Amino acid sequence: MDVLNKIYNIIMTKQILGSVITLVIAVFLVSMINGIISKILITGKTQFEVKRRKTIIKLFQSIVKYIIYIIALLIILDFWGVDTRSLITSLGIFGAVLGLAMQDTVKDFIGGISLILENYLQVGDTVTFNNFTGEVIELNLRTTKIQGFDGEVLIVANRNIDTIINASQKKSHLLLEIPTAYEEKVSKVEKVLKDVINEAIKEKLIFDDSIYAGVNELASHSVQYLINIHCDQNKRYNIKRIILERVKLAYEKNNIKIPYEQIEVHHGQDI
Repeated sequence: MDVLNKIYNIIMTKQILGSVITLVIAVFLVSMINGIISKILITGKTQFEVKRRKTIIKLFQSIVKYIIYIIALLIILDFWGVDTRSLITSLGIFGAVLGLAMQDTVKDFIGGISLILENYLQVGDTVTFNNFTGEVIELNLRTTKIQGFDGEVLIVANRNIDTIINASQKKSHLLLEIPTAYEEKVSKVEKVLKDVINEAIKEKLIFDDSIYAGVNELASHSVQYLINIHCDQNKRYNIKRIILERVKLAYEKNNIKIPYEQIEVHHGQDI
């Protein structure tokens, strides 16, 4: 019984109880405030706005988390008799010295804030950095993570992102040439291709300004018909495959031939 009382008295001391309560409150506040921020900022009129707001949310959530946990740490230290005022003053001096010693890290933080607030990058954007192309999967205050199409992840310090190509700020234009046999009637081919495009527009697979552009080339073994597809930049490769598959199926259904190169061999006496 005496042991339990001693344990109870230890737990109920200002240092232990106050520290636990402070930590619990800090965790609760981080969770609650982050939830409120998400509900307020998550909506948007367009997909572009939603992506941008999601990125800003992550920035604010990181800032809120660090501020609350630092305040909680100072309160806990105060419970244990640490002179937090002197500590804050010392930290200020130490921070100035540390800032000089960690200039690269400071540049990373400044670069991360600049990337987000000035709308250079957003989570989900397709970008190219030093010949590496992929999707931005994480945008932190210090680093940016880009996942390539083969699954590799490139981690870049934000201070190094001085030149980057962002392909997601605009919609993508796909110019697809469809080889077709010379003997097929132009009017028939045009109708089939327009039907494929119109069906994809109705399904909202591509944008409504996608068009059939006409005959693009009279090649040696085929007529090249051109279609101009406008679509979401992040989905362009998948949409290209889908459209080409639909054209192939439509050609088969309408008995339209897709030619392939052939070599004619003549015997000397037949020439």
